[in-house]
Amino acid sequence: MAIEEPRAREVSLRRVAIASCAGTTIEFYDFFIYGTAAALVFPKVFFPALGPAAGTVASFATFAVAFFARPVGAVLFGHYGDRLGRKRTLISTLLLMGVATVLIGLLPSAETIGVAAPIILVALRFAQGFAVGGEWAGATLLAAEYAPKAKRGLYGVFPQLGPAIAFALSSATFLITGLVMGHTDEAFLSYGWRIPFLVSIVLVGIGFYVRLSIDETPAFKAAQSAAPTEQPTRLPFLEVFRAQPREVLLSAGSLTMLFAFFYMGTAYLTSYGTNPQGAGLPRTVVLSIGIAAAVVFGIATVLAGVLSDRFGRRKVIMGSCAVGILWGLALFPLLDTGAAAAFAIGLTVSLCVVGISYGPAGSFLPELFEPRHRYTGAGLGYNIAGVLGGAVPPLLAPGLAATFGGIGIGVMLSVLGLVSLVCTAALAETRGRALAHERSGLPPMAAAAD
Repeated sequence: MAIEEPRAREVSLRRVAIASCAGTTIEFYDFFIYGTAAALVFPKVFFPALGPAAGTVASFATFAVAFFARPVGAVLFGHYGDRLGRKRTLISTLLLMGVATVLIGLLPSAETIGVAAPIILVALRFAQGFAVGGEWAGATLLAAEYAPKAKRGLYGVFPQLGPAIAFALSSATFLITGLVMGHTDEAFLSYGWRIPFLVSIVLVGIGFYVRLSIDETPAFKAAQSAAPTEQPTRLPFLEVFRAQPREVLLSAGSLTMLFAFFYMGTAYLTSYGTNPQGAGLPRTVVLSIGIAAAVVFGIATVLAGVLSDRFGRRKVIMGSCAVGILWGLALFPLLDTGAAAAFAIGLTVSLCVVGISYGPAGSFLPELFEPRHRYTGAGLGYNIAGVLGGAVPPLLAPGLAATFGGIGIGVMLSVLGLVSLVCTAALAETRGRALAHERSGLPPMAAAAD
């Protein structure tokens, strides 16, 4: 029995790691293919009457809709995640995302159904954001609440790898689809772009199977077992703002920079790279660079998570913010050279800056909040940052570029880096902090043996 128990814990931890990584990969794949399509396809398919420039702005406006939906999803799914459990809630977010993504792939163009097409597109994009709003917190809690305290930074990395893998997958599917369609845009714009969206149904099926195979987290079970002696949290949204408003707002500020750099890199720079008024690079080159940059992003995420177990979450995230402040000022002068190598360096370093912040975030936010409202608190902090850093900068970027040139965008990114640095410094270090089930003496993997 003494030999079998550690082996069972190892198997359970591996299963949880796979489930958390697979789920976020699928959710963010669905989320990112929209961003790629918003840059390459949607201005021509859904907003042709507006012309290239206005059509691109409108396309990115629909992209931004999801970020405003994310806090709403965090509140609703956080409510059920804190009351009914992490596992059931995560299955719901996965199914919602899958249905919305497939329907986008089936949506007729504006040429076919007129103004109804962009309206339906916005509604489906809202559903995508709604699902992602509930996904991230649940996936990170799944990993963090199972992980041993000394290795929570390491295990918290697994759900954080989802965006890196998803960005590589989304770029690869568009690249392969474009190559199969040939060098003409007609077939790609007619039906080729739909293939990545429809393929999502296969990935959702895999994720659904994986998530059904895991048990509820030990921290949630411990909270449930204490329910008879404690007043239940009926509205975790109100409870977290009553008990920990500072942590919600500061954690949102702490992650704002990483969202800004990430979505400027994955969405805006994809448009910039292919635009004749930008870098003017072929679509295949931009997508290939995106795949390589995603690999570096994943490596940086893992290393940062591991380092946070040794040096602390705050120090690693603050280091990323400091680099981001400087890199924001250097990014667009580099991109303005128009060289493919400069674009590759710009995108890769930007995603590396993101990875260094993103790796520790998977353990940092769950450790900040009490279990009664942890799902809601972590989800709100993360998704408010998504609005501030992921929705607003891509909308401001075209105007800043037109008025001040690329340096205007760079200054904006640097300012957001400074905001994140100050907010992170104001938060407490959480490395080594015990979660509720650990403070009560319940082993981290106790639930796996139930």
